[in-house]
Amino acid sequence: MSENESSVLTEQASGTAARWTLGLPPDDYVLGHVRAVLPDRIVDDAWIAVRDGRIAEVAPQPAGSAADVDGAGLLCVPGVVDVHSDGLEREILPRPSARLPWEFAILSFEGKLRAAGVTTVFHGASFEEGTSPSTMRSVERTSELCATVAARGPAPVDHRLLHRLDVRSPEGIAALRERFDTTDPGDVPPLVSHEDHTPGQGQYADRRHYERYVAGTRGLSDGEAKDHVDQLIVEREGRLTVREEALEWLGGLARSGAIRLLGHDPASAVEIDELVARGGSVAEFPTTLEAAEAARERGLPVIAGAPNVLRGGSHAGNVSGSDLAARGLLTALASDYLPSGLTAAAFLLATRGVTSLPAAIGLITGGAAEAAGLTDRGRLAPGLRADLVLMQPGDPWPVVRSVLRAEETF
Repeated sequence: MSENESSVLTEQASGTAARWTLGLPPDDYVLGHVRAVLPDRIVDDAWIAVRDGRIAEVAPQPAGSAADVDGAGLLCVPGVVDVHSDGLEREILPRPSARLPWEFAILSFEGKLRAAGVTTVFHGASFEEGTSPSTMRSVERTSELCATVAARGPAPVDHRLLHRLDVRSPEGIAALRERFDTTDPGDVPPLVSHEDHTPGQGQYADRRHYERYVAGTRGLSDGEAKDHVDQLIVEREGRLTVREEALEWLGGLARSGAIRLLGHDPASAVEIDELVARGGSVAEFPTTLEAAEAARERGLPVIAGAPNVLRGGSHAGNVSGSDLAARGLLTALASDYLPSGLTAAAFLLATRGVTSLPAAIGLITGGAAEAAGLTDRGRLAPGLRADLVLMQPGDPWPVVRSVLRAEETF
């Protein structure tokens, strides 16, 4: 740190800087007396100096010094990055017949994200037509979701999109093509997750899990659910050509660097090889240990669902996220549909001794940022965004006490 920077920080810490509130931190301040969680260790009684909305220094609190904000011994972690959230599409429809306005839904969901310490979220935008058993997904609704996220603008949470493409949906493919043709890609290549939820493979290799899911979400009898799944399989088996064309198109985009491609629910080393060949960068929710091991061997980040960790296993009978973490195969956790599950799952892994607390926090911060292709956040390190979360640890459940997000005018 330069002499000039040091003098500014000293001035701030002496209490001469302008007054401000935790709801809207300034570009320059000093947060003191926190337990700073770094990627490899925890610094007790640390201070974090912020300049121009970026972290300037993380160091032990100088003896006899004051700070602009006293962290009172709370843990300080980087802002949580949620690389896959389907919560917004659920927020708009809290009951089947109780649809809310999109503008209210995003504000309501934003409150849940902030309470969970999430400062960056990738909303799942599902480019498909009516194949989800739990939500009535459609191209029209996805267009509305994308427009809502774009219209939110500067906000207490950095709202982004994860484009989820059902590779057997011609309507979804056409809509995603149109979006890429007419939309500015932004500061990083758009995230695209290609998925194929045809029962009998992928996430639902055992179709009985899908049948139970359909029966529970749509109020069908076991026989009705089985008939529904039989019909769905027949319909989707007739779209193999659509699938091949979709994967070829996505591969071209990924290899050119136009998108960052995630493979959803890879089940084998062969599928990982195919993902790498088409330019894929991330293994999202691998369903088997074999797929996760193959992904890491090939240098791909691996994402698992936080609810998987909280529940002690996959709802569809697939590989355990805790097991992947214990084997050192996990790069990131995603909320999937439960924002509060991110910090809870991380602390659960640490409390049970599956991994250290810094490594567990890394799964929802730096690891998630890496998976999303974001290099400016996710760690308490000089030069990165000062997205800071103060939390009180629990045994095992933590409580988020305050969120300080950098460089935004709300």
